[in-house]
Amino acid sequence: MLPTLLAVAPASITWSPKVALVMVICNVVAIAIGKATIKQPNVGLQLPSAAMFGGLSHGAMLGTLSLGHILGMGTILGLASRGVV
Repeated sequence: MLPTLLAVAPASITWSPKVALVMVICNVVAIAIGKATIKQPNVGLQLPSAAMFGGLSHGAMLGTLSLGHILGMGTILGLASRGVV
């Protein structure tokens, strides 16, 4: 059964600078979305250089970067299926 499942699974995408650039852009977009929509973005444990991340707290940064990775994964898979990445 395992060989059948492996035959159906899509090929994974190899890392390249294009893939990294897409992920970075998606994370920056997610930080911008979080900065604009989180009601209290600076409440809680602060980051060492909060000004670099828009003044977000530790929890807000974890949340926005989680969203960024989800957006990045979808974007990379979508671009790879179209042959762009």
